[in-house]
Amino acid sequence: MTTEQVAQPVEFTIQKIFTKDVSFESPNAPLIFKDQWQPEANVDINTQSTTHEENQYEVTLSLTVTVKVEGKTAFLVEVKQAGIFGIVGVSAEQLGHILGAYCPATLFPYAREAVGSIVGRGGFPPLSLAPVNFDMLYQQSLAETQVKH
Repeated sequence: MTTEQVAQPVEFTIQKIFTKDVSFESPNAPLIFKDQWQPEANVDINTQSTTHEENQYEVTLSLTVTVKVEGKTAFLVEVKQAGIFGIVGVSAEQLGHILGAYCPATLFPYAREAVGSIVGRGGFPPLSLAPVNFDMLYQQSLAETQVKH
C-alpha cells in the first residue's frame, strides 16, 4: 500500500440563492419624466466571498446602476445578490476562480432580473443589463493584485 493521497471528487452545489439587499432612488422624480429620455448609464460590479463553514462559501454580487439624463440622476439602483455554495475537492487556485468568476456568473441573471424589475416599478423604461464576462473580470483582478505586490 502506498501513502499517496486519494483525490477527493470535485463537488459543486448551489445551496441557496437569495437577494441580500436592494435599494432604489429616483431623486429627481417626477420632473425627470418630462426630460427627453437619452440616458447615460454607469454600472459598477463587485464581488465578495466569505467562508461560512468548511467547504461552504457565501458569494455576494453587488450591482450599482446609475442612470443620468441631461446630467441629472434619473435613478440609482443597487442590488446585492448572494448565494451559498458548497465546493469540495478543488485546489486553492481553482477555488479562487470558482468564487471569483463562476459563482458571480451564476448569480448575475438573478441580479439582472432584480434590477430590471425595480427600474420598471420606478416608472422608467425597461433596463436590461448586458451579459458580463466574469472570467475576464477575475483575470483582470488577479493581474491588478499582482501589480500591487
